[in-house]
Amino acid sequence: MKIIAVGAHLDDAEIACGGTIAKAVSHAHQVKILVLTDSSYSNYSGKTLREKEEGIREGIEAARILGVEDLEVLSFPTKDVPYHSSVIEAIEQRIDLFKPDVILTHWTYDTHQAHKNTGLSTLSAARYYTTILMYEPMMPAGRSYVAFRPQIYVDISDFIEKKLESLKAHKSQYLKYGEAWLEAVEARCRLRGYEMGVKYAEAFEAVRFEWSL
Repeated sequence: MKIIAVGAHLDDAEIACGGTIAKAVSHAHQVKILVLTDSSYSNYSGKTLREKEEGIREGIEAARILGVEDLEVLSFPTKDVPYHSSVIEAIEQRIDLFKPDVILTHWTYDTHQAHKNTGLSTLSAARYYTTILMYEPMMPAGRSYVAFRPQIYVDISDFIEKKLESLKAHKSQYLKYGEAWLEAVEARCRLRGYEMGVKYAEAFEAVRFEWSL
């Protein structure tokens, strides 16, 4: 099976589906992570919070921890990924070359503008593909006024440590959000695991799902 995870930023896939990615790789599935921005950014006062080289270095290490060698980083603006044909066609080109069986992307009601527009762009780019799942939003993603619907569950009990280790590899973000960030991510996975009767899980909302019998 071929799986592509599309994210706006270099830590998005790890937060949302790092356990699923690690599990897929361990089962010899082919995984590609496509990131739309180099993830460098400053806050409104002009203070640099992550530099380009730093973000890419962290992203490469995080992907390595999950077992992913195919990490591609594009150059759309970190905070302002547009819902635009330029983004749609960039994603479409990659997925047409990769030919994934499963496409993972951001939830389209995420209130982080870059996440939302990445999700919408992926849906447009993948309009001819039959299995698309959206990530469950997790802080520091934006919180929404629309409820996420967990529909597809993946048992990641054996891969939670790899997921958390991959997040620690994003040292700039780990430093910014602290240990409570990892604890919150782990707690969400514990909740989803409890819902499906295992220790840890990740959940997704289905846009389309092909059931191969």
